[in-house]
Amino acid sequence: MSAVFLNELGLCCALGRDADSAAANLFAADAPRGVASTEAVTPGRPLALGLVPGELPDLAALPVALHGRNNALAALALAPIRGAVDAVIARFGPDRVAIVLGTSTSGVGESERAHRQHLGTGQWPDSFHYSQQEMGMPARFLAEQLGTRGPAHVISTACSSSAKALASGARLLRAGLADAVIAGGVDSICEFTIAGFSALGSVSEGRCNPFSRHRNGINIGEGAALFLMTREPGAVRLAGWGESSDAHHMSAPEPEGHGPERALREALRRAGLAPSDIGYVNLHGTATPQNDAMEAAVLHRVFGGDTPASSTKPLTGHTLGAAGAVEAGLCWLALARNPRHALPPHWWDGAQDPALPALDLVAPGRRAAAPLTHVLSQSFAFGGSNAALVLGAG
Repeated sequence: MSAVFLNELGLCCALGRDADSAAANLFAADAPRGVASTEAVTPGRPLALGLVPGELPDLAALPVALHGRNNALAALALAPIRGAVDAVIARFGPDRVAIVLGTSTSGVGESERAHRQHLGTGQWPDSFHYSQQEMGMPARFLAEQLGTRGPAHVISTACSSSAKALASGARLLRAGLADAVIAGGVDSICEFTIAGFSALGSVSEGRCNPFSRHRNGINIGEGAALFLMTREPGAVRLAGWGESSDAHHMSAPEPEGHGPERALREALRRAGLAPSDIGYVNLHGTATPQNDAMEAAVLHRVFGGDTPASSTKPLTGHTLGAAGAVEAGLCWLALARNPRHALPPHWWDGAQDPALPALDLVAPGRRAAAPLTHVLSQSFAFGGSNAALVLGAG
């Protein structure tokens, strides 16, 4: 079957407003960047959050239905690759360019503020339109901005959403239903998300601490990652993907991790690789007791204890529906914009949990002995939705 390439990356997250600044902060060894304590979303309650820095694009000139932080994040990620995207639209035609995104919040933040005003005044704000909160809005927004007329849809399977979006985009290319796909994910921080995870007792007030015996929950983050995917050779190849579903519990992972293991092994099989061919694994690594215990066991069964691995969520926060694409984006940077062969670091307190199998967690500043050729990113979601992506140097 034809190969699928991730030719361009547009990225914004707590590590930076674009791919280059995110790469510089990702590989910095002096101190962890990105996630920081703030009361911006929860006044009176300082929380470590992964907010995208700086002002976002102004969407005021667009129809009200297209307003919202989620779409502004998508616009920020699109801007650096807009020229390349416009070029493929001109080349293949707007009917042959698809858009597949993952999200979980869409316009929930805008809905929160609108409902608060309605409760107080009985009036909806002029800045609000109910369609802002539709899950399909990010794909509609990009399609309208770009003028594409190919398939455009959103996948919303919680934290595996945008990893699955990349797999879905690859299937569109391989089936000949599109000649180019803008695939990825976008999610914005809102009060609803923080309240929901807080109700589960899963939010850490300080920077999260994955795989430590002191781990006590996640940091919520936001961001967007957009890939221009084609069948034409590029710097990074989507070599394989795997998906599975546990249906074990609404929020807790299946303790033995059989579903995640199936996704990992399917991604490796599709890529035609053995576990020993993977030079780095980006862990889901939420820093919750149950996820980390399950994930450590699965990783050890598949890879043993010698494959370099890290969770980058202490740097970006958990970007939820965007997490699979954001973390695939960090893997893309490790393959394509990494002349010193640095490995994405695992920032934690170093307190190994004796109940977990030992993993080769990457210390800040560590480099690979040779340029990376294949890396794997894994995403595990509520409801037992699992996805794994294998990326290879083009």
